[in-house]
Amino acid sequence: MKLERVYALKFGGVYPHYLAKAEAKGRTKAELDEILRWLTGYSQKQLEKLIADGTDYETFFAKAPKLNPARSLITGVICGVRVEEIEEPTYQLIRYVDKLVDELAKGKAMEKILRH
Repeated sequence: MKLERVYALKFGGVYPHYLAKAEAKGRTKAELDEILRWLTGYSQKQLEKLIADGTDYETFFAKAPKLNPARSLITGVICGVRVEEIEEPTYQLIRYVDKLVDELAKGKAMEKILRH
């Protein structure tokens, strides 16, 4: 899939898949939302609005109030690609979310997911 098509995906359309993955492994919506707020700086109210209103990935990240500087500590492989080596910023942010959700679903402690 071309990056333009990925960026056009509605974040709210993908969010239920993130949630299903987390819940299937006994994690909660609150934990998923905490991860997303940590990464982007959105409040819970802002996050819920963006999920509901059809915001695309590109806009979701472009309008993020404060991208967490500790995001550079997110490392590992998603779909055969090392997230820390992705050069395109928006695509890297998308893959950061994927990596964080994977860590949540694998039972990693929240303080480790949030790089404390």
